[in-house]
Amino acid sequence: MGQVFGPVMIAWFVAIGACGVAGIVDHPEILKALSPTYALGFLFGHFGIAFFALAAVVLAVTGAEALYADMGHFGRRPITRAWLILVFPACMLSYLGQGALILGDPADVSSPFFLLVPDWGRWPMIVLATAATVIASQAVITGAYSVASQAAQLGYLPRLRIAHTSESTMGQIYVPWINWTLLVSVLTLVFAFRTSAALAYAFGMAVTGTITITTLLFFYVARARWGTPLWLLGIGATVLLFVDLLFLAANLTKLAHGAWLPLLIGLTAFTVMTTWQRGREIVTKERAQREGALSEFIDELRSGKAPTRRVPGTAVFLNRGKQTAPLAMRANVEHNHVRHEHVVILSLETVPVPRVPADQRSVVDDLGYADDGIVHVTARFGYMETPDVPAALALLDPATTEGPLQLDQASYFLSKIELRRGKTPVMAPWRKRLFIATSYITADAAEAFGLPRDRTVIMGAYIEV
Repeated sequence: MGQVFGPVMIAWFVAIGACGVAGIVDHPEILKALSPTYALGFLFGHFGIAFFALAAVVLAVTGAEALYADMGHFGRRPITRAWLILVFPACMLSYLGQGALILGDPADVSSPFFLLVPDWGRWPMIVLATAATVIASQAVITGAYSVASQAAQLGYLPRLRIAHTSESTMGQIYVPWINWTLLVSVLTLVFAFRTSAALAYAFGMAVTGTITITTLLFFYVARARWGTPLWLLGIGATVLLFVDLLFLAANLTKLAHGAWLPLLIGLTAFTVMTTWQRGREIVTKERAQREGALSEFIDELRSGKAPTRRVPGTAVFLNRGKQTAPLAMRANVEHNHVRHEHVVILSLETVPVPRVPADQRSVVDDLGYADDGIVHVTARFGYMETPDVPAALALLDPATTEGPLQLDQASYFLSKIELRRGKTPVMAPWRKRLFIATSYITADAAEAFGLPRDRTVIMGAYIEV
């Protein structure tokens, strides 16, 4: 898909740049607009008009905020080259050409972009513009997939069903729930706003809001991670935030004209994510009390206080960490009075890097005893990776797992938690309902972790929130 989209976008920017050059040739005096003195003179000389005009001016950089997301996928170098060599010059030439066209005939302000194109090329330009729009929408869709997947990996959304559509590209994914959510949202916007012009101020609010947040995060990282002096941060923040907040304030004046939409979307997403994170903390605390300490449970097994019969084979119990005993393992011991010859208690950890090298994937702990056949394994995955439990276990050295694991016949045990609304005032009632409702979209754990379904056992319990 990228091999098809790339040439189309190159053709698009070359075409709009060429049309801009034609307009500049007719009225070369438009090149004076490259001087910032005109913009500054208008801003400070006619601030009352210029301030409200900023809400429309910002539309010229709509899409620039997506560069930050793209940089996370492709790195700084390709994004910088594409922007400086192609995109920025093409956009600048196009805007200058449209301005030149309006200087020649102010009536052309009705549609300067298409009127800049020669008559013979108008229909091809419409087709090319449509193709570019489709590609832009595809970029939004894939971006939504990536953001949702990473939010789930970091614990801000429930585990989502993710389908990988490429055997060679790890980041090429499809998230059904997000796809259908986007469909409903887009149809709602189309029927509510009807035209793209009606959504103009929503675009501006989204862009200025994103850029302002990115600027604030940059200065936070510069101080917290890099230790940049406060005086230097103050100078940079004053300059950048002055521009960002000026544009943001101008768009806030258009709340009633569509600027409310991205604020509503952002507030909704923030509420869902923080509610899910808070709910997970409550469930984790309650679950830890029920599971009990893992070290004490291992001591009971070793001392014989919990009489069990060892059976051949390997059992893998997925757990949140090594502080508590897996509910499924405890139930297996207390009710069935058996445990496997080799027991792996596996915890999955998402680290704040895109991908984790294979040699740093796992850490093994014998839990204090090197001869009981019970080990704890921490498998680390990056936020852009999909956890594959069998593949991670296959990388383990038998010397660290108290013997070879029979992974081709291993049984996998999961603890399934059913949530119920309780009377404890740990969250507002509406947030409890939201948390439980959000839990219903949680993807199947066996599929999410790459477990073989015919060898996966699910044991249930319920927790009140």
